[in-house]
Amino acid sequence: MLRLVLQLAVIFIAARLGGFVFSRWLKIPSVLGELCSGLLIGPYALGGMNIRGLGTLFPGTGDVLAVSPELYGFATIASILLLFLSGLESDLTLFARYSTVGIAVGVGGVIVSFIGGAWAAVLFRVAPSFSSPAALFLGVVSTATSVGITARILADKRKMDSPEGVTILAAAVLDDVLGIVLLAVVVAISRIQTAGGHVDWGDVGRICAKAVGFWIVFTAIGLLSARRITSVLKRLRSMEIITSIAFGLALLMAGLMEMAGLALIIGAYVTGLALSRTDVAHAIQNQLHGMYNMLVPVFFCVMGMLVNFAELKPVILFGLVYSIIAVAAKLIGCGLPAFLMNFNRLGAKRIGLGMVPRGEVALIVAGIGLSTGSIQHDVFGAAVMMTLLTTLLAPPLLAHSFDHRSGVRHRAEPSMEEIKTISLDFPSTDIASFMFSRLAQTFRNEEFFVYRLGPDVQTYQIRKDDMVFTLTQEGDSVQLSAPAKYEHVARFILLEELLTMQDLAKSFERMHNLDGMKSDLLKGVFDADE
Repeated sequence: MLRLVLQLAVIFIAARLGGFVFSRWLKIPSVLGELCSGLLIGPYALGGMNIRGLGTLFPGTGDVLAVSPELYGFATIASILLLFLSGLESDLTLFARYSTVGIAVGVGGVIVSFIGGAWAAVLFRVAPSFSSPAALFLGVVSTATSVGITARILADKRKMDSPEGVTILAAAVLDDVLGIVLLAVVVAISRIQTAGGHVDWGDVGRICAKAVGFWIVFTAIGLLSARRITSVLKRLRSMEIITSIAFGLALLMAGLMEMAGLALIIGAYVTGLALSRTDVAHAIQNQLHGMYNMLVPVFFCVMGMLVNFAELKPVILFGLVYSIIAVAAKLIGCGLPAFLMNFNRLGAKRIGLGMVPRGEVALIVAGIGLSTGSIQHDVFGAAVMMTLLTTLLAPPLLAHSFDHRSGVRHRAEPSMEEIKTISLDFPSTDIASFMFSRLAQTFRNEEFFVYRLGPDVQTYQIRKDDMVFTLTQEGDSVQLSAPAKYEHVARFILLEELLTMQDLAKSFERMHNLDGMKSDLLKGVFDADE
């Protein structure tokens, strides 16, 4: 336990510092800093050094994981939390509205990426055949999409409600679903092969039917019962209890999925997806925010620690080619369907680039492959390399692709929903931040679903029925984007809040004891100094 405590101390500090340096100074997603911190302090780098009086802080265990089961357990709980929150943030309403182009983009990206990843493994003889576990896992890793990274770029560019933005977000929902179903199939096939069994096409069909069946049944049960469950839990009148029980259900579902021969994270994602349409979804996210900030960096750091540099050297060339194929697969698989569905070349390019970052889901899939013995350290290292490169390359390219030009063909533009942006400028950033927070709370009071796109992003998505607003703060300015047909609703809410702020300012001016309060505080300061 002493060693575990010291290991966690080093991981917490290193992961957070690495994430801070990458996000604040290098302007790179913090997940990469946490991953690189793990590369640095892992058993194959500084963690393998002998420390006087303690020995090796991160001794290699000699098995496939290279870290202790206790430490990997922390990472597993973090991955369950991460996928549970991903399910909570999935917007099924948005997917339904843009289902046609979203399905085409999502399916195209998954199919081309899976084939490209598996083909690369066979081409470089990393796997003997397409049906081998290594090829299958590299195919699934290649299908992942980290929409959180793309969402930040879209928010910064104020393109969240653009045709390209909503298409990317809708496709990402289907991308997650298909990727996790594929993972379930691959895990089942790999377990049979690892145990020495033979898998034929009949077995593959049965495994697919089982995976899809479990997915559909549990998701349907969750969606149908989620509102009833939350209505019962709300009688407890405690969001802390509701959140604890919700996460407990995610852990329970994760365990049941594992017992059924699928993967833990599938159960966590299904639970989050089921609760995503309830009115407590955003509140649960807020309650788990602190836990997320503590545990998820541990997961990324531990994933970095599993990379064996000595075994990575022979597959560096494969890792680079695999990364190039992964980028090309998303550009072709997602961009081509978009081009065929009324987007021009620029719009198709933007959608393809938006689906390129792999991020956290790819690392979780690769970690499952390594922990089950389906892939070795060299293949895992190649997957980590691909995740790093795609996450580094895509954001600047996507940001650069957005300019004043339209990504939609002219003949299709009238069918697109017109978006109006209302901008309010304030005398200072502090007043703008105050107004930003007040507006978010006002929408919540009006029974809108309000959620922040990320802890480091000053952007809220606001939804109610078919109304979709985006609230953004940039310096001393606050912008509210709304569909043209609901512009009057947005303007009315803004006007109401400005009148409230005006009354609040007048109330401060009428406070006769304000000077007395300041004098008492100042007097207390001098008395304390004496």
